[in-house]
Amino acid sequence: MIWVYKYDENFIWQAGEEIEIDIEGNEAIPTGYTDIQPPNELYKAKFDPKTKTWNESATQEYIDSLQPDPLPPDDVTLLKKQVALLTFQISQLQKGGAS
Repeated sequence: MIWVYKYDENFIWQAGEEIEIDIEGNEAIPTGYTDIQPPNELYKAKFDPKTKTWNESATQEYIDSLQPDPLPPDDVTLLKKQVALLTFQISQLQKGGAS
């Protein structure tokens, strides 16, 4: 028994549609499937039947859209920035200048 991986008419991997076939029982790999597993690091795997390899087909814009938004600064970081600003303002006042 082996797992085979489905791809659509554009050769894009159809995640979750893998099936197991019995090659010892002479069961053939169905059309639109391959026994070559797509690598985990691809965002949108596309199969090349000539080279029998999976390649990245996602655009950089698509990949960027999947990245999580950066976390907002935590309270400690905000307090550090406020303390630094206040310290700077006090030092300017002590010098007799205004910011």
